[in-house]
Amino acid sequence: MTSATAATARLDPHDEIADIDRRLFGGFVEHLGRHIYDGIFEPGHPSADADGFRTDVIELVKELGVSSIRYPGGNFVSGYRWEDGIGPVAERPRRLDLAWHSTETNEVGLHEFQAWLDRVGSDLMLAVNLGTRGTQEALDLLEYANADTRTARTDQRAENGRAAPFGVKMWCLGNEMDGPWQIGHKNADDYGALASQTAKAMRMLDPGVELVVCGSSSRSMPTFGSWERTVLEHTFDDVDFISCHSYYQEYDGNAQEFLASGVDMARFIESVVSIADAVAATKKSDKRIMISFDEWNVWYLFNPDGTESGHEFKGGAWPVAPRLLEDEYHALDAVVFADLMITLLQHADRVRSASLAQLVNVIAPIMTEPGGPAWRQTTFFPFSITSRLAQGRALRVPVSAGTFTSDKLGEVQAVNAVATIDDEGVSLFVVNRSTTNAASLRVDLEPLVRVLGREVAVVESHLLHEDDMYAANTLEDRERVGVREAEASVDGDVLSLTLPAVSWTAVRLA
Repeated sequence: MTSATAATARLDPHDEIADIDRRLFGGFVEHLGRHIYDGIFEPGHPSADADGFRTDVIELVKELGVSSIRYPGGNFVSGYRWEDGIGPVAERPRRLDLAWHSTETNEVGLHEFQAWLDRVGSDLMLAVNLGTRGTQEALDLLEYANADTRTARTDQRAENGRAAPFGVKMWCLGNEMDGPWQIGHKNADDYGALASQTAKAMRMLDPGVELVVCGSSSRSMPTFGSWERTVLEHTFDDVDFISCHSYYQEYDGNAQEFLASGVDMARFIESVVSIADAVAATKKSDKRIMISFDEWNVWYLFNPDGTESGHEFKGGAWPVAPRLLEDEYHALDAVVFADLMITLLQHADRVRSASLAQLVNVIAPIMTEPGGPAWRQTTFFPFSITSRLAQGRALRVPVSAGTFTSDKLGEVQAVNAVATIDDEGVSLFVVNRSTTNAASLRVDLEPLVRVLGREVAVVESHLLHEDDMYAANTLEDRERVGVREAEASVDGDVLSLTLPAVSWTAVRLA
C-alpha cells in the first residue's frame, strides 16, 4: 500500500511556451539490425504489399503518429554510399557495414524508403555522410533529391522512377562526429570547418534547406560544451539547428534514479541553448539556433555493472539483418519515456524537431517476428497518444507535489506536467515519478475557464500504470501492458486526478 501525496497545479492559457512544431514527433530509421529487413520490409510476409513492405507495420507506424523520419542513420551513414541504394535492385552491390558489423544488401534505398514514407504519411529527413565522404557527395545527393532542373543527376532520378524532386527540407550534416566510435570521427575544429563548407555549398544549390549540425552525442561526453561552442563558432551563420542525442536506462535496480531522467534531458537542452546563445552574443547576432533532439529513447546500452552490453557481431561473421538492440520495454520504461516527451514539449520554444530512435525492432516501440505478428511495446502508447493530443501551443503547468533526492541531479519534482492548447481544447500530460507515493492532483482551471468563458469537461483520459512496473509486452503476451481510463473529473474549475506511483496520465479537456 502506498501513501497518497496532495498535489496542486495551475493551468493558465496565457502561460505559453511556444507553438508546437509537428517535427517534435519525429522518428528515426537506420539500416541497423532488423529495422529495415524483417522489420518494415519483408517481402515474404503474409501482410506484405506489392513492394515488400509489411502493411501491419505500416498501420502501426501510422497509429504511432510520426511526423518526419530521419534516415538512413545514425552510425550507418558515416560509411554509406547513397548511390548503392538507387537503380535496379538486382544490380545493387552488397556492402560490409562497419558500424554494425553486418552485410547491407541495399534492397531498400532512397526511392523505396520514400515510397514507404508516402504510405505512413511522414516526411523525409536525410543525413549526409561526413565521415568517409564530404562536400561533393553531399551536393550530389542534394541535387539528385531536390533539383528540378534537368541535369545528369535528375535524369538519373527520372530513370530510376521519379521525375519529380523528393523535396527534402531537413538535412543532417553527418552523425555523432564527436564520438570516437564514429567512422571518420573528427575533432570539433575539423568537423566544424567541414560542416560549414558543406552547408554553404548546399545552400548554393538549394537555399531553402534546413540544416542540422552535429552536437554532442550525450551530455556525458568529455568534450560536451566545448564541442558545441567550437562547432557553432564555425557554422553559426550556416545552419538552423544543432543536434542533441541522449539515451536513458535503469542502473542497479534504482528505479527512482531512473525516473529522474527527464531532469537530465532538460539540463542538456538548457545547456546547449545557453552555449548557442553565447555564440550568438559574441557574433552580435539576433539569430537563434534551434535544437534537433534527433536521437532520444530508453536504451539498455550498459550492463548493471556499467560495462557496455554486447550489441555487435564480432569475428568473421557479417550477417544480414541480425537481431541487434532489441530491447524489451516494461511499464517503468514507458513512464520514463513519457516524461522525456513532456520534457521536449516543455522546451518547445527551442526544440523544434526531435526523432525517437528508433521505430521498429531496434530499441523500438514496434516489434515484429519474421513471418509472424507485429505488436506495440509499452513505449508505443505515450508516443501515439501525445502525438495525437498535443496540438497548437505548449503551456507551462507549475506543480507543487514534493520532491525526492537524486544522487546525480539533486532535488527532483515528484510530479511533472505540461499542457497544450488548440482551437478545440486543452490536453494535459502528467507523470508521477515517485516509486512509493501516489498523488492526488488538483489542477486549478480558473484561468482557462475565464479565458474560454465556459466550463470544460474531460472528454478522454488515459493512464499507463502497472502494479508490476516491470511488466512488458512480449511475443508470447503481446497485450500485457496497455492504457486504461484515468481517474479524472472536473468540478467547476478544478480538475481532479489520481496519479498512482510510477504512472503517466493524459487528459483531454473540451
